[in-house]
Amino acid sequence: MTFKQFSGIVELRTKIVSISTFIISLLYSIYSTGSVSPLLAALVFIAALAVDMGTTGFNSYFDWYRNVDDKRFNREDAKVLVHEGVSPGSALLVSVLCYLFAMLIGLVIIFQTGPLVLLLGALSLLVGFFYSGGSRPISSTPLGELFAGGFLGFVFFIINYYILTGHVIWQAAVVALPQTLAIAAILSVNNACDIKGDAEAGRKTLAIVLGPVGAEILVYAEGLAGLISLGLLAWWKILPVLTGWLSVAAAIVVIREYFKMHKRGYSHDTKGPNMQSISKIFVIQSLVYIAGICSSFLHLW
Repeated sequence: MTFKQFSGIVELRTKIVSISTFIISLLYSIYSTGSVSPLLAALVFIAALAVDMGTTGFNSYFDWYRNVDDKRFNREDAKVLVHEGVSPGSALLVSVLCYLFAMLIGLVIIFQTGPLVLLLGALSLLVGFFYSGGSRPISSTPLGELFAGGFLGFVFFIINYYILTGHVIWQAAVVALPQTLAIAAILSVNNACDIKGDAEAGRKTLAIVLGPVGAEILVYAEGLAGLISLGLLAWWKILPVLTGWLSVAAAIVVIREYFKMHKRGYSHDTKGPNMQSISKIFVIQSLVYIAGICSSFLHLW
């Protein structure tokens, strides 16, 4: 297996999602408490990345197993099990090893923090596996966006905040919501473009339930709600004031990108450019988060 093929199995290009959630939760932990343990921060980062790669690897395997990634519809070069004939067993092995490595790092974190992390970590691993595994995977139901956004955004944010600070405050839960919506929007774009292929594979995603028009509206609703909520958090002084002004500026770029996506339409042929657009939007929102919180460290606002 080449590095390119490994990258395709775990979809390294998508790790910006978990990495950005980690960075934002880390910065907010410092913002609200003053300091955190560098060792714990590093351990959480490594474990979270391993869980994310393992989850994506299981998704790659089970999408192949269930013929969701059908050559007739799929246009993604990164789907190496479909387009390059990589052994499905290799994908399964990579996924298991990633989970085992995450569990090993998790034990160190539990030793440093306490048993509650064991429960939260085990729950995350189970959801990660059953997102695409099992007889009725979560990803094939209308709950896919909820679980993906909820765990990669909200739950990971709260777990990280708890590990780094030793407690959880309601403000941390609220601050996690815009990130949760932004991640859900990414999956909604993916599913909106995959309606035809997913329907052929017997899946019943939220995009299929809503239909093409409803699925497109959901993308914009989730994305804009995430950005608007960031502005409101600044208005309520839960986040630094600069976050609100940056949200307004970002909205101009984001809305223009949504117009481009609407003009292209949502299909397998437009999935590539649409995923690039929603990824750009996600990065912009993440930078608003990061710049806003960092402004308080530098006493800029």
